[in-house]
Amino acid sequence: MAAPCYVYPPHSVLSFVVPPLSIRTIQDFTRFMSKKRSGIKRSALPRQLTASLAGLRAGSALAVDNAWRKMRHGQRDVEERAGPKSSKFARKEARRFVRELGQLKGTYVKIGQMLALFGEHFLPLVLTEALHELGHQTQPLDWPEVEPLLRQTLGSYYKELEIETEAIAAASLAQVHRATVRASGEQICLKLQYPGLSEVIDADFDAIIRMLLLARWLKSGRDLDDWLQSMRLHLHHEIDYAREAVLHEQMYTLVKTVSLADVVLHVPKLYPRYCSTQVLAMEYIDGATVTADNIAALPLQRRNALAKAMLELFFYELYDWGLLQTDPNFGNYLIRLRPTQSLSKGKDDLVLLDFGSIMDCEESFLSHLRTAISAGQEGNREELAQALVGLGCLTAESSEEARESFSEFCLQLLEPLRPVQDLPEAYLNDKGEYCWARSHLMKRAGKQAAASLANRHFVTPSREFALIARKLTGVFAFISVLEAEFNAHDIVASHIRRWREETRRGKR
Repeated sequence: MAAPCYVYPPHSVLSFVVPPLSIRTIQDFTRFMSKKRSGIKRSALPRQLTASLAGLRAGSALAVDNAWRKMRHGQRDVEERAGPKSSKFARKEARRFVRELGQLKGTYVKIGQMLALFGEHFLPLVLTEALHELGHQTQPLDWPEVEPLLRQTLGSYYKELEIETEAIAAASLAQVHRATVRASGEQICLKLQYPGLSEVIDADFDAIIRMLLLARWLKSGRDLDDWLQSMRLHLHHEIDYAREAVLHEQMYTLVKTVSLADVVLHVPKLYPRYCSTQVLAMEYIDGATVTADNIAALPLQRRNALAKAMLELFFYELYDWGLLQTDPNFGNYLIRLRPTQSLSKGKDDLVLLDFGSIMDCEESFLSHLRTAISAGQEGNREELAQALVGLGCLTAESSEEARESFSEFCLQLLEPLRPVQDLPEAYLNDKGEYCWARSHLMKRAGKQAAASLANRHFVTPSREFALIARKLTGVFAFISVLEAEFNAHDIVASHIRRWREETRRGKR
């Protein structure tokens, strides 16, 4: 069953209007900022005013800093050469800017996190680096603030549950509480969306863009408008629990068809009885994230098995299902270890969580992406470049320099998938196996990406391609954290062979 599609009214960057700001307004804002703030602001006007003033202050400070540096260094083009946002002052201002964003909580934090992931295409590096700090600023709401919402949304079913009042997890848009079904004793978890988000989501998004324009971190343009519309839709999907429930059930069914040698892919069972537009109820899983100490202490064989399972999952999503989970956050995966005494019998579980960011891809996009992966694995530069044109990353008129630069980035990103004889010897162990952590692949690919971005012929990639690139880097980072050592060529080659055979037979 295809996931429902929702269309929202367009908002152009050029339509954002900055309200006039008086000295009295700024003085009021200063007093407001000096007070301790808690919880989530639900009134649109104070949130937008705070955002606009924060942007104005950052923009003014950076303009003064830029003018001073021009006078001091006598460089008319200091902004173009060095960029005012690369100074020590600008880094400090970016961090303060992000702190104020974090204090507004809710959608502001989520939008900031999205900008951290995709902002390198249109934001200065110093700001995207600061935005990554937002991932550590989420605190759950107290029980008195969420309990009335749970009572209201669950109705008579509320009495069927014994809900723990302390949240076991919190994110920018929701928090999770463990509960017990009184009749059966089953343990479930309730993912509760913060109150009022749907009423302020568009206003908050517009306010952040206004903030960035005021601060001169952002310049409007056609490509930017397209990106922002895609980000807005992505944000709406994040709070659309009806859509997420459908995708959750789809993934639950799909992973049941996969049988891996040493690991079980597991999607928690959904409990529709306790689900609503603001609550998702699912099986509670007691597991650990990939960064946990007990996972790091596992023998290499088990860590390799978990790493291979993550890679297999990505290629099943791409080549078989056409549904890609695009959020690379480690928190979206849990590892449930089998008891030590049953090592010879059972398998560890790789548990998949959070399906709000799943992308249901067009077949044409999938075809070009699958071709790009296979061409990159085989080192076929010409086929890779053609696939990148199909993905919108290059144009038919792109220079040879641009084609070479972007292709080189993709080839480097896909390095671990190469045939054994083409793997860099420096990153192999004494058995000829690729050492994912030792390779520092993400750091090297990042430098290559920066070179591609600097190319004057660079074409801003589509949001879809950027999401997939982020997903792939997230998968590789997951494997690197496990310090896995294995060669991936045969894993992906089997998926490519099956895809090509099904395409030849007309099944795709």
